[in-house]
Amino acid sequence: MADRSLEGMALPLEVRARLAELELELSEGDITQKGYEKKRSKLIGAYLPQPPRVDQALPQERRAPVTPSSASRYHRRRSSGSRDERYRSDVHTEAVQAALAKHKERKMAVPMPSKRRSLVVQTSMDAYTPPDTSSGSEDEGSVQGDSQGTPTSSQGSINMEHWISQAIHGSTTSTTSSSSTQSGGSGAAHRLADVMAQTHIENHSAPPDVTTYTSEHSIQVERPQGSTTSRTAPKYGNAELMETGDGVPVSSRVSAKIQQLVNTLKRPKRPPLREFFVDDFEELLEVQQPDPNQPKPEGAQMLATRGEQLGVVTNWPPSLEAALQRWGTISPKAPCLTTMDTNGKPLYILTYGKLWTRSMKVAYNILHKLGTKQEPMVRPGDRVALVFPNNDPAAFMVAFYGCLLAEVVPVPIEVPLTRKDAGSQQIGFLLGSCGVTVALTSDACHKGLPKSPTGEIPQFKGWPKLLWFVTESKHLSKPPRDWFPHIKDANNDTAYIEYKTCKDGSVLGVTVTRIALLTHCQALTQACGYTEAETIVNVLDFKKDVGLWHGILTSVMNMMHVISIPYSLMKVNPLSWIQKVCQYKAKVACVKSRDMHWALVAHRDQRDVNLSSLRMLIVADGANPWSISSCDAFLNVFQSKGLRQEVICPCASSPEALTVAIRRRGYGRLGNHSGRGVLSMHGLTYGVIRVDSEEKLSVLTVQDVGLVMPGAIMCSVKPDGIPQLCRTDEIGELCVCAVATGTSYYGLSGMTKNTFEVFPMTSSGAPISEYPFIRTGLLGFVGPGGLVFVVGKMDGLMVVSGRRHNADDIVATALAVEPMKFVYRGRIAVFSVTVLHDERIVIVAEQRPDSTEEDSFQWMSRVLQAIDSIHQVGVYCLALVPANTLPKTPLGGIHLSETKQLFLEGSLHPCNVLMCPHTCVTNLPKPRQKQPEIGPASVMVGNLVSGKRIAQASGRDLGQIEDNDQARKFLFLSEVLQWRAQTTPDHLLYTLLNCRGTIANSLTCVQLHKRAEKIAVMLMERGHLQDGDHVALVYPPGIDLIAAFYGCLYAGCVPITVRPPHPQNIATTLPTVKMIVEVSRSACLMTTQLICKLLRSREAAAAVDVRTWPLILDTDDLPKKRPAQIYKPSNPDTLAYLDFSVSTTGMLAGVKMSHAATSAFCRSIKLQCELYPSREVAICLDPYCGLGFVLWCLCSVYSGHQSILIPPSELETNPALWLLAVSQYKVRDTFCSYSVMELCTKGLGSQTESLKARGLDLSRVRTCVVVAEERPRIALTQSFSKLFKDLGLHPRAVSTSFGCRVNLAICLQGTSGPDPTTVYVDMRALRHDRVRLVERGSPHSLPLMESGKILPGVRIIIANPETKGPLGDSHLGEIWVHSAHNASGYFTIYGDESLQSDHFNSRLSFGDTQTIWARTGYLGFLRRTELTDANGERHDALYVVGALDEAMELRGMRYHPIDIETSVIRAHKSVTECAVFTWTNLLVVVVELDGSEQEALDLVPLVTNVVLEEHYLIVGVVVVVDIGVIPINSRGEKQRMHLRDGFLADQLDPIYVAYNM
Repeated sequence: MADRSLEGMALPLEVRARLAELELELSEGDITQKGYEKKRSKLIGAYLPQPPRVDQALPQERRAPVTPSSASRYHRRRSSGSRDERYRSDVHTEAVQAALAKHKERKMAVPMPSKRRSLVVQTSMDAYTPPDTSSGSEDEGSVQGDSQGTPTSSQGSINMEHWISQAIHGSTTSTTSSSSTQSGGSGAAHRLADVMAQTHIENHSAPPDVTTYTSEHSIQVERPQGSTTSRTAPKYGNAELMETGDGVPVSSRVSAKIQQLVNTLKRPKRPPLREFFVDDFEELLEVQQPDPNQPKPEGAQMLATRGEQLGVVTNWPPSLEAALQRWGTISPKAPCLTTMDTNGKPLYILTYGKLWTRSMKVAYNILHKLGTKQEPMVRPGDRVALVFPNNDPAAFMVAFYGCLLAEVVPVPIEVPLTRKDAGSQQIGFLLGSCGVTVALTSDACHKGLPKSPTGEIPQFKGWPKLLWFVTESKHLSKPPRDWFPHIKDANNDTAYIEYKTCKDGSVLGVTVTRIALLTHCQALTQACGYTEAETIVNVLDFKKDVGLWHGILTSVMNMMHVISIPYSLMKVNPLSWIQKVCQYKAKVACVKSRDMHWALVAHRDQRDVNLSSLRMLIVADGANPWSISSCDAFLNVFQSKGLRQEVICPCASSPEALTVAIRRRGYGRLGNHSGRGVLSMHGLTYGVIRVDSEEKLSVLTVQDVGLVMPGAIMCSVKPDGIPQLCRTDEIGELCVCAVATGTSYYGLSGMTKNTFEVFPMTSSGAPISEYPFIRTGLLGFVGPGGLVFVVGKMDGLMVVSGRRHNADDIVATALAVEPMKFVYRGRIAVFSVTVLHDERIVIVAEQRPDSTEEDSFQWMSRVLQAIDSIHQVGVYCLALVPANTLPKTPLGGIHLSETKQLFLEGSLHPCNVLMCPHTCVTNLPKPRQKQPEIGPASVMVGNLVSGKRIAQASGRDLGQIEDNDQARKFLFLSEVLQWRAQTTPDHLLYTLLNCRGTIANSLTCVQLHKRAEKIAVMLMERGHLQDGDHVALVYPPGIDLIAAFYGCLYAGCVPITVRPPHPQNIATTLPTVKMIVEVSRSACLMTTQLICKLLRSREAAAAVDVRTWPLILDTDDLPKKRPAQIYKPSNPDTLAYLDFSVSTTGMLAGVKMSHAATSAFCRSIKLQCELYPSREVAICLDPYCGLGFVLWCLCSVYSGHQSILIPPSELETNPALWLLAVSQYKVRDTFCSYSVMELCTKGLGSQTESLKARGLDLSRVRTCVVVAEERPRIALTQSFSKLFKDLGLHPRAVSTSFGCRVNLAICLQGTSGPDPTTVYVDMRALRHDRVRLVERGSPHSLPLMESGKILPGVRIIIANPETKGPLGDSHLGEIWVHSAHNASGYFTIYGDESLQSDHFNSRLSFGDTQTIWARTGYLGFLRRTELTDANGERHDALYVVGALDEAMELRGMRYHPIDIETSVIRAHKSVTECAVFTWTNLLVVVVELDGSEQEALDLVPLVTNVVLEEHYLIVGVVVVVDIGVIPINSRGEKQRMHLRDGFLADQLDPIYVAYNM
């Protein structure tokens, strides 16, 4: 492509320079891509032999970067000078590109996430204002910079390789070794570039083109012998052209993407886990085994390094206040501080005289004008806050010295911008713990603070109540003539408190005593060679750190003149500090590498820059290893403008130890030479210093930060555990012993001890000094000649599977992946989150608004590859957020802990997320190995031997119960109804309520009998039906349905109850009706006139073929005559009715109920619930299948009790209907469904008071049974009980029942007998089909509630679903049931006999092999409790765990969807519902989002985290959908298989689909 041809082209120097500048403008976003291309072609047009062909298939943006080739020395110099990017090192970029090239060889197709259109917002460029390119966060890694410097003379440059080999082999006289290797004059002897050029760069004549994935010349990468380098196919291209694992293009339907993900994951990423047998319970997490080949430190134990003596000069003042007094009185006109406005004009000059008088005034007013004479608010030693904006150093300086003079302790903090500023709450905690009651501030700042309507400053969140005190002179009273501040010599009182933000966002206050303050100023004066009246330019924050120490404190000690450049001016004019250095002929400047970087970007407009006056350029963030590139690049450009190499002085500092080390001119044993080393990043992750030799891709170039401070001793200790001295080739935490350091964290003695009172030990365990050392928080080593090298900060340290990675290094690698098109430099946050007992790396970056989804996704995939290659560590999550949305620190950097907090609580709102749990979570428990099948007989013997009983239980025996049950003498329900119509004709059986709670309809025994007779006549005469014909009853819940049912029995027909279609939703509900009618082979369909019209309507015709309906009879007008005779079946085993229902797995199954089973069923319920004609029972259930139908239609006729019928659909208009009816009719027993209970809990939650006022009273209810075919929803039943406890509901009244297809009711909590019990089982054991009881609240515990008491006449056994052998108590198995009311089989067209016999006629393979059982298809277990039943026996409780069909087999273990779903719903407030299923071994999680679509992507990491933490499973796909997408059946159960089919057929219209890598 075009760029490549440049390398070989002879372009004049100025054209090349201009091209490089263009590149830079593009990368900084100063010009658009279009503008860049226009200017570029204009520049090189003349030199092109002919226009090169550009590959049409590739969009222009993907052009290869102009990476310098090492072929020519000149190129390297040019590129490093003017092409600048932050955190940049050309060599690192090349390393990254080479690593990516390697990856390119390994084909890896990653499915792109799919996103709803509304989420993909293309911002127009005009409307967009770029965010601050203000680089990385102020304190948290804000280094930017460029590549290696010019080949400057480095006569004294130390040969690191030599030094390290010496260190390892025990030579401690490093100075001699270093001097002996000073190279004669070979130019840059050991620059990283040259070390690297040996291996890596020479391989390529031109740099590898990694940006486009079709490479014209293949890249030679070390490969195994015999493989050929073939052209790779385009990759990560269009979603339509995605490859599956075999490189076959597939369409981008969901299932194809999933297939692709499966193929990607099939490739072994890490060596497979060693397989060994683990006892079922010990779900051990894989513990990372140390790599036997990992580098270990081999050097001798290091010795502590001393700085030079602190030489006390005679005229040094005894304290800083004394210095101020001296200069204020003898040189009052000398300038102290010049402040700038945003145009760079001097705004104000503070002289030493003014500083002295104003500070006195402030001191007097603080002590005497706050509070009363008797009760002053502030006394000496109290803490006060200093709240000053960054553009007003003069006011700050006056206030700070005012505090020193008044002997109160200043606590400088940032100005709170809003009430909930990022991090300002933590600052509030610091102020509170310091007991601050007064805040000093400037007039302008005071006016700008947020105000309440009354004009008062509100209390900020987390802050103590403060008195705001303005320090401007005009507001203060003049001190009386005789008042004079007490100026003492420096002592051990606290001088000031500097705040420090920790990794977790908490803020600590570091106390600095007056003696430490003075000694620090003296040490800096000596190290920097400060003299009186020098001019110093300060760009740094003057409230803390280097800016405070040099620009406010040391400057006053030496009567220097500080030119303060505010951050706001730097934003407008990045060159302002250089201009001020020239204008004032400043000797010293204090900057960060960011400021050097900005100056490079802007310098081209400047002609007359002269930096020859500078003798020191202090680089405050020299401790960040990546600052070296800024230093080199800056030197490269400004050397021609008078900047000397030795002027650049990086320093290392920390809030605790103040200045740790600083490079200085002409001091020390080394003259002014600097050292640098090229260290292996792989070695660094193990804390070992190795000159890089092997890979050459992953290196870190470090420069020294000078020598130990005068008067200090330094050593390095192991970062964790006891502070043991490191070896010479080991990275440790630097520790310092000196007077000039902080002394404690204010008010935190424990943390203080760990940081400020450290006694380093030798390997023998002896302390090296009687004086305590202070941990600096910096990681590094002391190199040859006492030079200090820093490779990272403790705060940025992430320990992943035992290896240490530094956040800054990861940022640098991410940035080397050609980011300027997709993300903002310097707006990248890297942190780790703990998931499943290890740290996981998360990268968050701000995306440019003009980058497309695909570009961003491609960039993300390449960042992952680069980090994997260079750091050998997996990234857990990479998220891109819209521009300008990451929380900022006061000086514009990224607020790291706040970003992490937002990520963890799911309020970061990313626009792109890529999760890679499959690659980086390597410590999952071993997959369970199924043991070779043990025969069922040995299991049984084993159980007997271990004293466990076989799990079986039964309800009361029906034969032994003596009761005066008159209905027992009739075999058929139709006979019972006729008998009741004769003996108690006017006894009320049914009352139907409408939505207002009034009676809509009712039926007595005789009314029901007469109505059933008329329907029977209609069936015979109009329908011409024979006995045994099937009739579909399509009625709304009510009285007509009951009459039609008995009409069918009277005519000898077999009824099938069918839920009518929903008039508002015919398209989806009518096909189910049609299907049931067809599958049940109904000869006739009975319904009401209204539904009759609906079935033949135009809407119906659009949904189904209306011509194929069977005969439809409308029962609204019935014949007036009676049948000649009522049909009586010949045999009780003939079919009474068919029960059709859709199971949770989405299968439509009809079961056959015989007359004998129906009567036995009614009798069993009558006995369990003690139902008699005098009883009233309220039923709020759907009457179409299962127990709901039996209670609605059959039980009242059999037992004679009155049923109050409440259609659940009426609750949608009046949620209180059911409970009001229960209260009004003084009902003792009521039945409902989970959906009804949920409706009441959600709909009436806030209305309990008003319901109480309306007289709602539930105190008479003794049983409230939820009719269900699933595990009891304990959370719902408990919240329902809790909510209505105030209305008299007894918590023990609420219970559940359990039924299934083969037996419609197995358990039902009756009136007598013990209350339902709840047990807590270990969820991990349950996955292995074991039951282990644990205490409530113990980790991994799962509460399970008993599913009601076993019905009379029912026997249960727990069997192994595979071997069909009986199981013991402590095992989870399939529930098998034997009872007179078992269904007699499935009713199907297909006549699948094998399924029939398996489900309804199973026998145990061992033990009692005679009994015929029905298999419920549900897993559960039995527990013998301590409670006794009514008959005095110990009570056996049945616990249902879940459906066998829905249980998911993953990693050899059995998981129940509901457990994972419960965890996911808890993960974020916006998840309202969740459903999980598996697809080709991948776990798919579908969540319903209640919130804005912007929150959709927040859920992806949270869902992945919670499932990993609680279930040890990796989520394969996360699908975020709208509310109501997860289908739910009439019983309120999720239809997960329907959902799965919809997902795979692309019918869900998801908001977002994330494919986890």
